[in-house]
Amino acid sequence: MSTPRRTPAPPREQVLAAAMDMIAERGLEKLTMAALGREVGMSSGHLLYYFHSKDELLLQALEWSEGRLGAERGRLLARGGTARERLDAYVDLYVPDGHRDPHWTLWLEVWNRSQTADEAARDRQAAIEGVWHRDLVALIAEGVSRGEFRRVDPDRFATRLRALLDGFSIHVAIGLRGTGRAQVLGHVREFLDEGLLADV
Repeated sequence: MSTPRRTPAPPREQVLAAAMDMIAERGLEKLTMAALGREVGMSSGHLLYYFHSKDELLLQALEWSEGRLGAERGRLLARGGTARERLDAYVDLYVPDGHRDPHWTLWLEVWNRSQTADEAARDRQAAIEGVWHRDLVALIAEGVSRGEFRRVDPDRFATRLRALLDGFSIHVAIGLRGTGRAQVLGHVREFLDEGLLADV
């Protein structure tokens, strides 16, 4: 008697990409383990074997998405041009594309679930936040050292700027009226002009 062939599980990255596609097309509320399993040809039990919980699946999907954004951010920050041009590119990448942006939809859900997450999961979230912050601090410090920006404390300014970006980005992601992407980018650029270019 021949042994039945086992269907190989799709690669982890394929599962995470499918999860992001489902969030983009159908919204986070439609992303269940059963629905994702049907999408990738796996049972929900098989998915749970690999990811242990939906919380872990969402966090891994966020880490995967952040890895792709991080590579793009690295390219933007490494290119030529002024520090201000690269800072504008950083802001463009940070702010959601619009209402229900899948990356931000996922971020908001992971943030919400972090209230009951264990320390290891919270450390992983902090690591994601940390790379955005370090890149921003380095960019502001470069602009200050070149005389493009006025003398500010790069870490303090980056903290305030990211809080502003987070607040506005949530408004864009949830579709709050009067805070579309174009308006937000205008507000942020005005803040940067006033905070970094005044008295240069």
